Amino acid sequence: MSDPVLFDAIDSVARLTLNRPERLNALSNELLAQLEGLLDRIELDHSLRAVVITGNGRAFSAGADIKAFQQHLRAGPADAIVHFMRPGHRLTRRIESYPKPVIAAVNGLAYGGGCELVEATHIAFAADQATFSKAEVNIGIIPTFGGTQRLPRNVGRKAALELILTGRVFDAAEAARLGLVNRICPGADLLDAALDFARGLAAKPPLTLAAALSAIHRGMDAAIDDGLAIEEAAFARIVPTQDAQEGVAAFVEKRAPRFGGR
Repeated sequence: MSDPVLFDAIDSVARLTLNRPERLNALSNELLAQLEGLLDRIELDHSLRAVVITGNGRAFSAGADIKAFQQHLRAGPADAIVHFMRPGHRLTRRIESYPKPVIAAVNGLAYGGGCELVEATHIAFAADQATFSKAEVNIGIIPTFGGTQRLPRNVGRKAALELILTGRVFDAAEAARLGLVNRICPGADLLDAALDFARGLAAKPPLTLAAALSAIHRGMDAAIDDGLAIEEAAFARIVPTQDAQEGVAAFVEKRAPRFGGR
């Protein structure tokens, strides 16, 4: 049996491929656990400085593996929360707060939990034929992997309400207009575009990227004064780094900086 997530490294970028194409890359607990474990491994590998997540086949992910989770739904709220909702919460929270840039390369449909993965990533590229849906309402449930909270933060309250309450399918152009994805690419160019973008981020000072990601993530839900304090603390952590000293010196000396990740 193939692994539900494939891992390979391209230069300084880790590529994670959801690998259940026969089930449209449905998010089983096994897949969620393996994806989280690979993120742990990548975090500790200092040679890998960015992550691209994509799907194998015609889907990015059709969402949670409802067939597998049906038994937990039938068992009642406590069982459904422990075995269905919390694994998805853990993974999307892990991605959202990850200290290295995580880029989604949405190669096909991203429904339900698949859309919630996109919401949690830092940057998202989509193939021009990709489609999206907050489809949970159509099977009688609400988004379970953080979608009621993250989608409004991605696209605004009213747009999120309409998408969640209707469960309608929307295309990549609308996803970009709403701010759910950053860029649209021809399908044949999607992965190369996402990997090239990731390589560009990987060339930046990694401690600085981590500080910026943390400050933005933590500050999004804070009052402005608290957010500015978060920014100040992040800046204070970066000032003593060799990369900050090198970057400023290179700017003053009009040369290219040489960042070492220290």
